[in-house]
Amino acid sequence: MIEKRHACNAASERVLMCGNEALAEAAILAGCDAYFGYPITPQNEITAYMSRRMPEEGRVFVQSESELAAINMVFGASATGKRTMTSSSSPGISLMQEGISYLAGAELPAVVVNVMRGGPGLGNIAPSQADYFQATRGGGHGDYRTIVLGPSTVQELVDCMSLAFDLADVYRMTVVVLADGILGQMMEPVVLEKKPRRKLPPKDWALTGAKEREQNIVRSLWLPEGRLEEHNRKLQAKYEQVQKNEVLCEQYELEDAEVVVVAYGVAARIVRSAVNRARQEGMPVGLIRPITLWPFPMEQISKAAEEFRLFLAVEMSSGQMVEDVQLAVAGKAPVLLHGRPGGGVPTVDEILDKIKQLTIPKNKRKMKS
Repeated sequence: MIEKRHACNAASERVLMCGNEALAEAAILAGCDAYFGYPITPQNEITAYMSRRMPEEGRVFVQSESELAAINMVFGASATGKRTMTSSSSPGISLMQEGISYLAGAELPAVVVNVMRGGPGLGNIAPSQADYFQATRGGGHGDYRTIVLGPSTVQELVDCMSLAFDLADVYRMTVVVLADGILGQMMEPVVLEKKPRRKLPPKDWALTGAKEREQNIVRSLWLPEGRLEEHNRKLQAKYEQVQKNEVLCEQYELEDAEVVVVAYGVAARIVRSAVNRARQEGMPVGLIRPITLWPFPMEQISKAAEEFRLFLAVEMSSGQMVEDVQLAVAGKAPVLLHGRPGGGVPTVDEILDKIKQLTIPKNKRKMKS
């Protein structure tokens, strides 16, 4: 834990924190007005931290009676124009899906943190990336999307919290921060500082009392014929703007790469080490790391597919992100998968072995010719 005095420092003081507590403090710095949550491993530190810090800041903390209650409390607080947040882990996020669909239908901003664990079912408490489909496809009913951020370091987890709240307010959407048990529990030095906000639209839609103005109505029920279709088309136009404006990804060692590994989050950290070792052995391999998982960096990967001969998706699941890689590559190059489901974590050595099966080191290639 950090003392309250650290939260008030504007200077770039580095503090050693675990990911869950760091993201919680970052949410407070980003102006989170209200947090509602229910305990579940491996994200319990978020709820515990917020239970202490939010009252210290004069803000709202409620440990709800369930995940269903938490997401509906988020709906209510967001409808009043407040910056609201909840967090959970995979089975708990599953319980929130109806509420997230309601948030989407009512166009209410919210931040949802998922510190993923192994599944399906109750699974285990080991780290996983198997909630990718749920997050990027909209896990509830109806045609909707959530913006999904996939940080790979504790510092990036900190930085993406202010981005998440800003994106939620700009687009009136739920933003999902997709971490995992490793990132939530690991400790790294971080810089905690209040970041300038984007230029945000006024919340003139919020339920703040209707004295001397027309009343506002927040709803997702549209019964007149054609009205719901019209509303859905409005949502899709908004999602197109998100896809156009908000894609983030990192490209690493791609200049002469013949094999491109695609990975996100903690898996990408492991892949980076494997890429570095492969480079030391003369193998032309690079990394593309999606930071926004939705919108996915389709154009960047599509362009890379015109230059490089093979793609390898590495993920801590039996294969979910790989489908987006395949869609982006669009048949221009083969796309292979190295996946570890059910809480399995790939090692640098096993990824390096996979890379060796796919590449010929440059020095051996010259000798062969």
